[in-house]
Amino acid sequence: MAKYNNLREQILEQTRHLLVENGYNHVSMRKVANLVGCTPTAIYLYFENKDALIHALIEEGMDSLHQKIEECLASESDSAAQFKLMCRSFLEYGFTNPEYYIIMFQLPTDEMVPFPAEKYRRARRNLQQFADVLHKARGEQQPLLDPLVDATMVWSLLHGATSLYLAQRIDTRISRDVFVTRTVDCAMSMLAPIQQSS
Repeated sequence: MAKYNNLREQILEQTRHLLVENGYNHVSMRKVANLVGCTPTAIYLYFENKDALIHALIEEGMDSLHQKIEECLASESDSAAQFKLMCRSFLEYGFTNPEYYIIMFQLPTDEMVPFPAEKYRRARRNLQQFADVLHKARGEQQPLLDPLVDATMVWSLLHGATSLYLAQRIDTRISRDVFVTRTVDCAMSMLAPIQQSS
């Protein structure tokens, strides 16, 4: 069993590198096999096809991000503190796991088989947790217009900041710590009451 897990991990690791460096169209079972040092047939023992292999990478990344979110929830009891920590953790996850982040959120999917519905629902729990904590942090007296919509706005802010950082499009005069802190501050502004537009 240890050998099975080790080969599977090698396949995923080499596919991750190949996918980020060369793009979806340049990933093939044969190329991955050459990088791993096995036969293409061996890869099919673990993954039905190329898309199943890439879906496994997306799922692996989403699960590791979910684990980070769970750690934030466990380390704080106050909802506002949880939300702040979740925002910071999202940014740090993207900064320290750039390949996973690109595959999870930036990989063009036009030619890829759609992510399976059950796996999509599992991945979606990350956004739902942001919505749930944001709703609690706002409190009963300051109801959200829609928790999921507002959480998506926060998610968009964090994703935009992470994407710019990974693309090295942030002014070099701005330190990483300042960039993270100010981005989280902007996200925390969602805890203030929202004036509903007419």
